[in-house]
Amino acid sequence: MLSANILFGGMAPVSKSVLMSGNVNALSLTTFRMLGAALLFWLASFFLRAEHVNHKDLMKLFFAALFGIVLNQGPFIWGVSMTSPIDASIVATTTPIIAMVIAALYLKEPITGKKVLGIFVGATGALLLILGSQHSGTSANQSNVWGDLLCLFAQFSFSFYIVVFKDLVGRYSPITIMKWMFTYSAICYIPFSYSSIASIDFATVPLSAFWQVGYIVFCSTFLAYLLIPVGQHLLRPTVACMYNYVQPIIASLIAVLWGMDTFGLMKGLAIALVFLGVFIVTQSRSKADMDAYLAQKEGRSSK
Repeated sequence: MLSANILFGGMAPVSKSVLMSGNVNALSLTTFRMLGAALLFWLASFFLRAEHVNHKDLMKLFFAALFGIVLNQGPFIWGVSMTSPIDASIVATTTPIIAMVIAALYLKEPITGKKVLGIFVGATGALLLILGSQHSGTSANQSNVWGDLLCLFAQFSFSFYIVVFKDLVGRYSPITIMKWMFTYSAICYIPFSYSSIASIDFATVPLSAFWQVGYIVFCSTFLAYLLIPVGQHLLRPTVACMYNYVQPIIASLIAVLWGMDTFGLMKGLAIALVFLGVFIVTQSRSKADMDAYLAQKEGRSSK
């Protein structure tokens, strides 16, 4: 999860750079990601032992793709096109908090005082960022509240995927899971993006944009999503999502070095609040911890 989020951290500024070139729009870039990753996962699957996926699980993988990729990556890249890379990555750090709430409702994970405090602190940080965006200018490098909200919606969708489909990802290898998920995702996007892709004059696209799209497809998509199912299977949903705090650090370094963004006091305060909220949430007890504690307590009382 740490490695995956380091790769994700570079995606926001790199995607912003591609979109700012004016040759590729958000829908086309998202389709390149989906189709490129699907081809890479299918190619990788030819070097592994074939795994049979039953029809029932294929249907579940479609909905996993819908929440984990289609409704996550599309809105995120669209949001990045409207806001700054740093803001997009700060919003991404709310994922552990959102995942904790969904896990409480779906997996019956206990809501403790620490979790409530973590939600409040983290949500305050995200809200501070979004409200601050309303006062930003209209420059392409500056933030926009709708872009931040799209990125927030993307994190909600991904959190839902992490929690609800935790058991499904443990049944098959990461490559088998992802080749089907990205195949479904590509099928969802191609009908809507065909005309915009066909209108691209690839002869005028700078060479740097091709390299940047290559990074997005291979590193921030293929490699990152190859690693995510491993962490998703082995870790609690909230813990698996806590590594998202790496993203704004990587995005900030790249964006500032490239001169795409600035890092001010407001963004620093927003990051600090979100980080604090994430830390508080991850220090709380899980359902297994609570069950073990109650069992130990009952054992002592019976003696």
